[in-house]
Amino acid sequence: MSNTKFLNIDNLSLQHILDEDSELIPLMTPEDEEEIRKEDVPSVLPILPLRNTVLFPGVVIPITAGRDQSIKLIKEANKGIKTIGVVAQKNETVEHPGIDDLYKVGTVARILKILKMPDGNTMVVLQGKKRFKIDALIQEEPYLKATVNELKEIPPSTKDSEFSAIIDSIKDISLKIIKENPNIPTEASFAIKNIQSNSFLINFVSSNLNLTTEEKQELLNISSLKSRALATLKKMNKELQRLELSRDIQSKVREDMDQQQREYYLHQQMKTIQEELGGASHDEEIEEMRELAASKNWNKEISETFEKELGRLQRMNPQVAEYSVQRNYLDLLLELPWNEFSEDIFDLKRAQKILDRDHYGLEKVKKRIIEHLAVLKLKGDMKSPIICLFGPPGVGKTSLGKSIAESLGRKYVRMSLGGLRDEAEIRGHRKTYIGALPGRIIQSIKKAETSNPVFVLDEIDKLSSSHSGDPSSAMLEVLDPEQNQDFYDNYLEVGYDLSKVMFIATANNLSEIPWALRDRMEIINVSGYTIEEKVEIGKRHLLPKLLSEHGMTAKDLKIGKKQLEKIVTGYTRESGVRGLEKKLAEVVRFAAKSIAMEEEYNIKIIDEDIEKILGPSHLERDKYENNEIPGVVTGLAWTSVGGDILFIESILSKGKGILSITGNLGKVMKESATIALEYIKANLDEFGISYKTIINNNVHIHVPEGATPKDGPSAGITMLTSLVSSYTQRKVRARMAMTGEITLRGRVLPVGGIKEKILAAKRANIKYIVLCAENKKDVQEINPKYLKGLHFHYVNDMKEVIDFALLKEKVKHPKKLV
Repeated sequence: MSNTKFLNIDNLSLQHILDEDSELIPLMTPEDEEEIRKEDVPSVLPILPLRNTVLFPGVVIPITAGRDQSIKLIKEANKGIKTIGVVAQKNETVEHPGIDDLYKVGTVARILKILKMPDGNTMVVLQGKKRFKIDALIQEEPYLKATVNELKEIPPSTKDSEFSAIIDSIKDISLKIIKENPNIPTEASFAIKNIQSNSFLINFVSSNLNLTTEEKQELLNISSLKSRALATLKKMNKELQRLELSRDIQSKVREDMDQQQREYYLHQQMKTIQEELGGASHDEEIEEMRELAASKNWNKEISETFEKELGRLQRMNPQVAEYSVQRNYLDLLLELPWNEFSEDIFDLKRAQKILDRDHYGLEKVKKRIIEHLAVLKLKGDMKSPIICLFGPPGVGKTSLGKSIAESLGRKYVRMSLGGLRDEAEIRGHRKTYIGALPGRIIQSIKKAETSNPVFVLDEIDKLSSSHSGDPSSAMLEVLDPEQNQDFYDNYLEVGYDLSKVMFIATANNLSEIPWALRDRMEIINVSGYTIEEKVEIGKRHLLPKLLSEHGMTAKDLKIGKKQLEKIVTGYTRESGVRGLEKKLAEVVRFAAKSIAMEEEYNIKIIDEDIEKILGPSHLERDKYENNEIPGVVTGLAWTSVGGDILFIESILSKGKGILSITGNLGKVMKESATIALEYIKANLDEFGISYKTIINNNVHIHVPEGATPKDGPSAGITMLTSLVSSYTQRKVRARMAMTGEITLRGRVLPVGGIKEKILAAKRANIKYIVLCAENKKDVQEINPKYLKGLHFHYVNDMKEVIDFALLKEKVKHPKKLV
């Protein structure tokens, strides 16, 4: 039947004990329990299906009967013995349940009272008596009737202390549940305290627990009173934990609400006070931002984005956390120099003068900047070049950016990329994250206040990757002229034009820069300085700068070119001038101390003063050594700090023709030594070496300074020359150095780092340099004044090398070889 409704389990709580009909629900005493125990269970009972609840023995509950079958059953039973069988339905949605839709275990119930409700339904108050089990169905119409068997309860022994403890726990937890549950009146605790029967206490609590019908039925099925008590206690513990957790959550929520209300009240007070003092209110700030936006030179996309985000800010409560995030984002949009450019100065002679004033040498870089200015002057507009200056440390790559900015009349910003390993440092974080910021590119543009600064990306070869992303990949967009006109920053979320920015990257080692990134830049090699250049830099730039920093003038200290050259050659060993600056600073500090302490000193520094201040010279190891020993040949090497010379030594000892190699050499260098020896074995007649000499002597190749790792193919011709000298005992040409790779065919191949190697040779007083013929073009690019005093011998194969490098005469005390 429709509108059939039974009392919900939530309403079957302890409050029924004390409601207005409480006189109908007496509490059972042990005597009442004994009387019910003596009653017999009829063998046949009319069966009343219940939805949503389970009736326990001794418990009194009201139910609403709405189905025709149920109403007919109740009326007929009320006229007779008033005893019926009450069984819970398995599925409450079944309107006409059969025997299979009911649980097998139910409760014999006595009808205490029947009430006719105003809505037409019938309410009946039932009291449970004993448990039974359905045996067989004997009638379906007009209502269910079945044969039943009594299920006797198994009571615990009177001396069972564990049972007594369980009963005490049930009472205690019942009182706690009544206290925690706001839906149960506190007076219900009196009913619990007044229950004398243990079995009735268990059944009463089980009936009123907030459990499903299935869970209650499981409790009713338990015959052992002790087991049912223990199962009920477990359910009660869960219920108590749920109520306590609910109370804690409500308490926290209430505290949070109280805090928010307090903050809102204080903010309102602050707002009122601020307005009284003449400060800007929320609406006034919004209007100020809108007026500022109107003066910006924005395109349509930026204007629409700003209006949209400003509208969001306007709708926000200033007290919420997102308000400050949104406000910071709008401030960034307003502070960025959208389409604002500084005006370039097209005075080429002035630019050249500034570049020459600040940096000595570096002709290639200066030439490229002047060319860019010239094109800008003629065309008026072009994409800025992306230049990469690579070379050893201390040659002025970074400081060159400032001079370029001044010569162009542009703002200067610098960003160090050394050790950068998070992509978000370039592209920024999304503004949804706490503490999000724009990337350092956008931050630097904001700092420059123009969209066309000179932007130095320092140490681009020191970028590294991690789990946070690969910054070098993010730099691809920044340094691509076809992409950077719409650079996307994760925080900004709109494209920013970087095409007018002049990017100048600096690096020490090109091999560390990813190929795709290197391809986007115009590479300019800033090689090391010659001794003459270092002397000029020291005289023109470093000394005046240091005197100014130490509060002195040119009248207080003078250092001549000869003394500067002594400092350069005797106390520094580098391609740049950082070490020179430190040594000059020592000299300046010595003079400053003498002035402050009123001590006498030479205003014009002499050689003896230099040794007194800086100590004895200790950098003579790269000087050329004599050619009196066979097998010692000078080679040229490239290092990260510029060029250097190294000595390849070989010696023979009696043995079986075994080759030994020492000196901390890399794989490629060891292979060069093996190739050189095999080439000699294959061409013994050409070099005048006997086969017996080869097989009867072990040969050992060593490269001094064993603590320093060495590798590369450029020592190939040096090793071969050393071996031939040892096998023939011929003298090596005096003051000669060489560099080049060899093949098994005896061909000489070109190598790199020519300028650095030539400078190293000049520092070591070398006169003759042997190079591959294909390296001639590299020599031609070097300023002729750096080559003064050097003689170059270009070769194509090893025979030419030996003919030039080894003299016909033997060393003074040649070794007798077998």
